[in-house]
Amino acid sequence: MSFRDAAPEWGWLAARALGWRPAEFWQATPSELLTALVDPRGGSGQHAPSRDLIETMMERDTHG
Repeated sequence: MSFRDAAPEWGWLAARALGWRPAEFWQATPSELLTALVDPRGGSGQHAPSRDLIETMMERDTHG
C-alpha cells in the first residue's frame, strides 16, 4: 500500500485518536505519527480498529 492510498485512513485515525487537525497531520513525519499512536508500554499499535468494529462497539455500548 502506498502512502497515497493510506493517507485518508491515517488522517482519519490521527484526527480521531490524537485530535490532530489536517495541518498537524500533514506536517508530521511518518515516524512522528507512529510514535504518537504506538503504546510505549509495549502494545503493538500496529492495527487500528476498523470503522465497522468501532461502530459495532458504539452500538453495543449505547444500547447496554
